[in-house]
Amino acid sequence: MARLCPGLSMITASSSFNTCQRPLINIPSPSNLFSSNSLLASSFDRRIRITGKMFSKIFSAATVALAASTMVSAQTFTTCDPTKKDCPADPALGKSVSIDFTKGNDDSVFRKLDGTAVKFEDGGALFAINKETDAPTMASKKYIFFGKIDVVLKASTGQGVVTSVVLQSDDLDEIDWEWVGGDNAQVQTNYFGKGDTSTYDRSAYHPVSNPLNDYHTYTIDWTQESVKWLIDGALVRELKYADAKGGAVFPQTPMEVKIGTWVAGRKDAPKGTVEWAGGYTDFSKAPYNAYYKSITITDYQGNKGVKGAKEYVYGDRSGSWESIVVKTEGGSDDSSSSASKTATKTDSKTTLSTVTASGSASAAASGGASATEDAASTATGSSSGSGSGSSSASSTGTAAGASSTPSTVAANSGFMNKANLALGAAGLFFTFLL
Repeated sequence: MARLCPGLSMITASSSFNTCQRPLINIPSPSNLFSSNSLLASSFDRRIRITGKMFSKIFSAATVALAASTMVSAQTFTTCDPTKKDCPADPALGKSVSIDFTKGNDDSVFRKLDGTAVKFEDGGALFAINKETDAPTMASKKYIFFGKIDVVLKASTGQGVVTSVVLQSDDLDEIDWEWVGGDNAQVQTNYFGKGDTSTYDRSAYHPVSNPLNDYHTYTIDWTQESVKWLIDGALVRELKYADAKGGAVFPQTPMEVKIGTWVAGRKDAPKGTVEWAGGYTDFSKAPYNAYYKSITITDYQGNKGVKGAKEYVYGDRSGSWESIVVKTEGGSDDSSSSASKTATKTDSKTTLSTVTASGSASAAASGGASATEDAASTATGSSSGSGSGSSSASSTGTAAGASSTPSTVAANSGFMNKANLALGAAGLFFTFLL
């Protein structure tokens, strides 16, 4: 990567690189940045993006990231992390479902999180932002263990407003699409494995034609071998298992699906968050609307030749896809030995806690989890951020509507070595720069 992206401005076709360094720093628990509403998923809604001005100012940008990291600690929450203790089983979707949101919601598939008001109109499910504390979110009631998600949506306009599609697991694996309302030329993809926030090479930007005004189909095709992101059927990025630290941070455990919008351009938001989101949100121009027209979710059921999955159980503490036991009707499973002793969660269970303004966590599901579930939240991660722009990449692919020729994004560590040096040097001058 040759430079930092200035406020998410579009990278032109003549640019040598198409990803942006955008360090992620987690929000401190006492922050008032977020309301008591769930902000889509705590793994990304509790991160602060620090955006640099240009590559020539990497030292300054690194200093900002370092300064922020000294004031905060990573606090990504899950109500029960199966890599640390026995947890209730995840209810399996076990099939393919399609929802036409222009006709309403399928309550057997999606639940509305606390504080969420969604209208179903001719344009689809309307997620509206009217004030700083709004964060309308819907989450799937069941999990997929590898699968494919096709979402037809029109992202919200509005500087500082974020539209998202997120897959997330109990042990903090994650796959994302994110749009910011001040950028009508590109979309961001991201991923995490086991809540690892130790590097800055996960995120990438992809050109797309008029995403804030036109509908496009955004796809995640997820297997044990790779994650593919597609726009209108054209491949824009592929993450292979081996390229994610040899699989160590490859998303590979059962996930729920979350869709919704939230506000990053709040008055009380840290400067880095506001810069990443394109600026402060002007609520005199609200409402800011995102429309999710339809969604199709296909559960690959672990790609283990099992049909009719009912539950997904962590067989050990490894968090590897091989350890997941697929339970079917009648209690049979895909493994010769079922190591789990966990209870079963209800369809309305929630794995992620709701992030409140004080930074506390509480379950956000209607009906809640079963009585056997440990209600205590488990915090993971580190004080440094993650998931920001890929450090270097080949072409991310052409803009949707311009060409159907797919291409693949592949990150390397060359730029981040320079950034890490800058961070180290910045520490020497940290006191003088505050």
